[in-house]
Amino acid sequence: MRSHVTLLAILQLAWGAMGLLLGASLLLLAAGAAAIARTAADDPWGAVLTAGTFLVFAAALVAAGCANVWAGRALRQHRAWARSFVLALAVVNLFVLPFGTALAIYAFWVLLHNDARALFEPQVAV
Repeated sequence: MRSHVTLLAILQLAWGAMGLLLGASLLLLAAGAAAIARTAADDPWGAVLTAGTFLVFAAALVAAGCANVWAGRALRQHRAWARSFVLALAVVNLFVLPFGTALAIYAFWVLLHNDARALFEPQVAV
């Protein structure tokens, strides 16, 4: 089960990196729309609304990407809180079709298994 936890951590890191890249690209699109709004002579409100929408979605993607990267790194180190955090992220990822749903189902399957649960319990020194 340790190999599945490692694979899940790598997938979380990749999913987070994709979110960060998509967020960065949306930030560039928001900058382009803001530039159009600034140079528009007649009615810039359409471009302003587009820039604001791109900015909101970019912020959400960057936040989700950072959370997934952070969770993936912690999961790889078998931190005790990482299991709960990745399960919480899996609930959100369920609604991101199709890849987020697949990642969430795999996360549930791996992290709710008793052998994986034992990997994240704190070890008591005797």
